[in-house]
Amino acid sequence: MTPEQARQYVEDALGRVAPDARLQDIPPDADFRDLFELDSLDFLSYVENLSEASGRRIDEDDYPEITTMAGAVGFLARSTP
Repeated sequence: MTPEQARQYVEDALGRVAPDARLQDIPPDADFRDLFELDSLDFLSYVENLSEASGRRIDEDDYPEITTMAGAVGFLARSTP
């Protein structure tokens, strides 16, 4: 998966839990939970959406890595064929 494809998956997954968010302007290292005021259920929905869209299993141990745009894109790009 290219970084551009991975970013699109992340933006789509975030857009479903934070529909009013300006996804193009997300700083690469900003924590989504703080930036969009996601509660635990919102974050879990984001994870499920991201996993379903990318076809990549995302375990709880992976959560810290997917809380920022840079981290999530890197995670998907290197772990998904």
